[in-house]
Amino acid sequence: MRDLLPIRSRPAVLPLLGAGVLLVGVVVLALTVGAADLPASGVLLALLDELPFVHLDHGLSPVQYAVLMDLRLPRVLAAVTVGGLLAMAGAGYQGVFRNPLADPYLLGAASGAGLGATLVIVYADGDSVGGIPVVPLASFVGAMGGVLLAYGLGASTSRSDGTANLVLAGVAVAQFLASAQTYVQSANTDELRRIYSWIFGRLSGIGWADLRMILPYALVSTAVLLVHGRLLDVMSVGDEEAAGLGVRAGRVRLVVLLAASLATASAVAISGLIGFVGIVVPHIVRRFVGGSYRRVLPMSLLCGAAFLVLTDLIARTITAPGELPIGVVTAFVGAPFFVFVLRGTRKVDM
Repeated sequence: MRDLLPIRSRPAVLPLLGAGVLLVGVVVLALTVGAADLPASGVLLALLDELPFVHLDHGLSPVQYAVLMDLRLPRVLAAVTVGGLLAMAGAGYQGVFRNPLADPYLLGAASGAGLGATLVIVYADGDSVGGIPVVPLASFVGAMGGVLLAYGLGASTSRSDGTANLVLAGVAVAQFLASAQTYVQSANTDELRRIYSWIFGRLSGIGWADLRMILPYALVSTAVLLVHGRLLDVMSVGDEEAAGLGVRAGRVRLVVLLAASLATASAVAISGLIGFVGIVVPHIVRRFVGGSYRRVLPMSLLCGAAFLVLTDLIARTITAPGELPIGVVTAFVGAPFFVFVLRGTRKVDM
């Protein structure tokens, strides 16, 4: 048995290593390429110089150093965080609903976040409260509120088909919250530019305060989802069979949904609404590592991060000195590639 363990673990380890190398590569590329190109050696030395007890001469000018640390690094880290969270949350939703088309916005997170952001853009007196940016905070609260409202509505109905009830409740809540957002927008047309800038997704302007705000929630949701990969594999055979194996499907479903929703809320709080990441990335990951969520979840985390870093790089360079909304780029890149994958590969069982 001991001799077989390295052989069995090799297919899982090698894709993770490959995804990790890919992520590091696109991060370095994104840090060096832009309106002001930075030398890769200087960037790496400057990052190493930030480590405790390390003192290196990075050779960057004060302006280059400021661009790296104050503008480019927070933006790249935001892309890593948002892309990883959305892809992993999408995989979690797909595991719970056993549907590869489920996405992180299924239960009203997007509409709740949109309403929260719209309300503070229109009615808030300032941009921050106690040093915390109000738009990310309101969108986070709105996203979690929308999901909890949908879950409460779905749980209060018949339990004959819990997942179907949740989806229907999510649709109803999303429509209601979207209608409320539309009403607020129509009554305050002078703020439409700011509102649409958030709705279409953006990573520009994200600072260290935004990252610190969502970091605890991102870490907790990531840890919970990764731990539940094995239980999602067990649940894939059906609730009755899972119960026979000692798995409480209802409890696992609730925990995974809350963790995936927390990850989604954390992501949209700082980036706005970025589509396709939560559908495309987990679906492509399954083509390489199979349907086991012990592999799909960590691979989605790494590949989602790399995907969004790369698309953000395209968004800020393809029309330089202008910039495209990153949600537009993810749709342009994700939709054709998703169709190509659907047409060119065999179906993978959930």
